[in-house]
Amino acid sequence: MKITRRAFLISAATGPIFLTWAQRLPADEAGNRVNILFFLVDDQRNDTLGCAGHPVIKTPVIDRLAVEGVRFRNAFVTSSICAASRASIFTGLTERTHGYTFGKPPVPANYSQTSYPILLKNAGYRTGFFGKYGVNMEVSPKRMFDEFVEQDRPYLRNGHHIDEINTERAIEFLNGSSKEQPFCLSVSFSSAHAEDENHFPGRKGHYPVIHAVKDMYEDVEVPAPRLRDPAIFESLPEFLKTSINRQRYFWSLDTPEKYQQNMRAYFAMISGVDHMIGLILTKLKAQGLADNTVVIYASDNGYYMGERGFQGKWSHFEQSLRIPLIINDPRLPATKRGQVPDAMALNIDIPATILHHAGAIVPEHYQGSSLIPLMQGDKIGVSRTDFFCEHLMDHKDLPKWEGVRGQRYVYARYFEQKPPYEFLHDLEVDPDQLTNFVSNPEYHSVLVQMRKRCDELKNEYNRAEQGAAADTDNPRR
Repeated sequence: MKITRRAFLISAATGPIFLTWAQRLPADEAGNRVNILFFLVDDQRNDTLGCAGHPVIKTPVIDRLAVEGVRFRNAFVTSSICAASRASIFTGLTERTHGYTFGKPPVPANYSQTSYPILLKNAGYRTGFFGKYGVNMEVSPKRMFDEFVEQDRPYLRNGHHIDEINTERAIEFLNGSSKEQPFCLSVSFSSAHAEDENHFPGRKGHYPVIHAVKDMYEDVEVPAPRLRDPAIFESLPEFLKTSINRQRYFWSLDTPEKYQQNMRAYFAMISGVDHMIGLILTKLKAQGLADNTVVIYASDNGYYMGERGFQGKWSHFEQSLRIPLIINDPRLPATKRGQVPDAMALNIDIPATILHHAGAIVPEHYQGSSLIPLMQGDKIGVSRTDFFCEHLMDHKDLPKWEGVRGQRYVYARYFEQKPPYEFLHDLEVDPDQLTNFVSNPEYHSVLVQMRKRCDELKNEYNRAEQGAAADTDNPRR
């Protein structure tokens, strides 16, 4: 359920509008509102979990969350870069609307004030955040969260791994929690992002691992990237072949020895996150709060891991856009648990889902939707057949693009190339996106349709930005 723009503008100034108790999702037997525990990881694509069928990675804690909850097999980000994606997760808006990425002005106050933590805090929730924040907002995070500690890379501080430190802070937060006041705790791991400073020759520790899992993959032979044929890379346009995706490939993956060493460490970082989540969930149970706490697990973007001769994200291919997304609600009946819906889910759906769980009305200007109908088995659920995606950061080695990812077709326009360079993929006949059908006459009508759809969505999100600016005293800068 969403509110009108007029109600949104009133609520932004005076506080959020909330559903009556009769309209809220069921509380526990004592009438307590549900708690939210949100785990966000960095640089992890959808298939790098045991529950997603990965042949090597061990993630028993996260796997259990999926078995007892809902795993969205088709989850995506609308911008595959941490800064823009995290801003989207806070605000429920695409990059084109909230306007934030590296090098850009902060998220405007009108959007910051309706971020999910502020709405929950205003509703009486105790809010906490520990780890990688990665966003700049006009509203201070100290106003968004009752307890806030931002700590990102470098990983090692006086011999301690920052993700372990943030795990300890999360456990301390839970020590101060009780059934009398609901909480929303966000734990934002820097793992499994590479330690970029360690890419220089002779340096080790590209993927710093916590001690508990440091030897987990020591004797494992990591499978080579599936899309490793050099012809796949050679078929790309020059502006992608010289992008940061290719540059970073030479940092850590360009020889079999480097690939094995660094992918073992990367997998261990993911298993390390699994271990730390287990510690937090153990504390949650010890506090008697597990039965009334919704747990969400997601990543801020995908990751190539050597596929296509790339390392990183930032572009339109599936490895870049797909993320893991698991929502575990212990109140779901047994018949609804363990689902793996096919429907598209987006990072911009996460804040709407959190607010819905808390019994809050989702602001009308949010561009995502609650995923709770899908979790409850609604076959219609989020009736999305495509979504707009983009990357707008100013960087000479990161080409900007905009596009549409549909159920069958994917369109991407790298609009700053001269002339603009287009991709058209048919996932039904070419799920690996190895062929560009733009020049194929049999796909001309599809190309025209996808171009039109891209422009429609682009204009819609531009209007959303302009409308919000016109309706507030805080115009976009």
